[in-house]
Amino acid sequence: MYEIFTISELYYWWQLTGGDVLQELKRQGLIRSSPPILSLPHLVLIEGTILGQDRNPATLYDPKIVEMPMETLYERFKNISFSCYYPLIQTKSEIIAQSEPEPYDATGLPLVIKEKDPEYQFHRVILLRRLLHGYPFTRDLIVKEAEKDIPPLFRGDIWSALLNVRGDYERQYAKIDKATPTPTDRQIEVDIPRCHQYNELLSSMEGHKKLKRILKAWVNQNTQYVYWQGLDSLTAPFLYLNFNDEAKAFSCLSKFVPKYLHNFFLKDNSAVIEEYLAKFSQLIAFHDPVLANHLYEINFYPQLFAIPWFLTLFSHVFPLHKILHLWDKVLLGNSSFSLHIGLSVLTQLRDRLLNSGFNECILLFSDLPEVDIEKCVILSAETFQKTPGSITHREYENEEFKKTGELDISGVTLQDLKKERCPRISVSDLLELIRNSPDKAIVVDIRNITQFNRCSVRDSINIPFSSVCFSENKIENVGHHSNVLKDNLDKIVVVVGDEETDLELFPTFLLNCNVKFVCVLHGGFNILLPISPTILASQNHIS
Repeated sequence: MYEIFTISELYYWWQLTGGDVLQELKRQGLIRSSPPILSLPHLVLIEGTILGQDRNPATLYDPKIVEMPMETLYERFKNISFSCYYPLIQTKSEIIAQSEPEPYDATGLPLVIKEKDPEYQFHRVILLRRLLHGYPFTRDLIVKEAEKDIPPLFRGDIWSALLNVRGDYERQYAKIDKATPTPTDRQIEVDIPRCHQYNELLSSMEGHKKLKRILKAWVNQNTQYVYWQGLDSLTAPFLYLNFNDEAKAFSCLSKFVPKYLHNFFLKDNSAVIEEYLAKFSQLIAFHDPVLANHLYEINFYPQLFAIPWFLTLFSHVFPLHKILHLWDKVLLGNSSFSLHIGLSVLTQLRDRLLNSGFNECILLFSDLPEVDIEKCVILSAETFQKTPGSITHREYENEEFKKTGELDISGVTLQDLKKERCPRISVSDLLELIRNSPDKAIVVDIRNITQFNRCSVRDSINIPFSSVCFSENKIENVGHHSNVLKDNLDKIVVVVGDEETDLELFPTFLLNCNVKFVCVLHGGFNILLPISPTILASQNHIS
């Protein structure tokens, strides 16, 4: 057993089975508590020198060896099959695959329970350890397993694998100047003592030194950026997980920012932030028009509460243990996933927000109520999967991770984006919906009936723009198709028009009528004409 496992793995499982080092040392008489008053020094000089303080025996080296009781751990693991110690990662043989034991079933258990279940963590640690040994060649398998959950013991290594950290990052970090004074040092020194100081590692003197070096190294390496308050909070999770590997913490941060916070740390980041917040408003409108309309009516915009959320990816908002679970999912998604996290936070506060005015909302977010992070993660993943990728398209997204095909969205100015309350959908996403999931889309063609009958998207409905009365926000004003839209629960409503129709007014009207999942086809109807195989048909021919 000792040859198979590392000391850190054994200690991790031992703790999960109830092991407590401090209790054992107390039981052996090696730790003795004494009244705090007895530890006061006799004299403290102005410069901080302490005189006359008795040495605490607990701080002195003691060569005594204390054996930790392992009986509980043996008892929990004694029925685990020997083949589980060497899990099969890949095989092309069905016979061999079928001979593998059934995986430990933890389906339906909350993540918190899974992380405290010794048997479950045994199987996860053994499997992920083997995959990490094969990194980077096993990266795809690591991603697949990380989608289930990430064992806390290997979270730092798995995060670095998800971020594609590789190569001689220690040497690269060692080359960076982290000692020369810079203009940002003062702000860094002010921020660090306030950064997650409830955590023993980050609040320690060594933690402060490490965090400062990483921040100085990042500023040194990214001359196009400036140090913004919040970068310390963004760095904290990586340092916490890699406290004894400062270079890896820096490398993770260096990979993280370009993918998830591209250009957020520019000296003038106003356009980037405004675009992100506009997309957030559109995402709220897409999934929850009732809430979106209420916030719009009371003039409570994301600019008033969401900037710290997205600038630090919630690391300045939630405590560290919640951030770890949240980022487990963030690292599996793209840069828009944090928008869905923001949406899930609002969803948990939905009832209070709907019953609050502007002032009450300000007070609510000044002291954010408790958020169930597991619900937040689950809901974020659900809305992320349900939302076409182009709905959250951003012009300022890193080109390396952005779709730039002819059928994707491009060229939307910030001015236009801020005027549009409903998001745009790309042709490529519409084609995927129509061809693969036609039952999940309602295409609303708002051109006149002559154009619609001549050529239109198959199975679309026609609501001529000129036939709708926009003076009142009543869905019945659209005519006999009103029930289709009013009763919609999960279908994406794609508004298709041309240059003669108002592609802002009509979708906004649907939004004001609380129709869910409303979006507008980017480029209008004519962009569909040259596409082959076509999704268009002549209604005259059909009839």
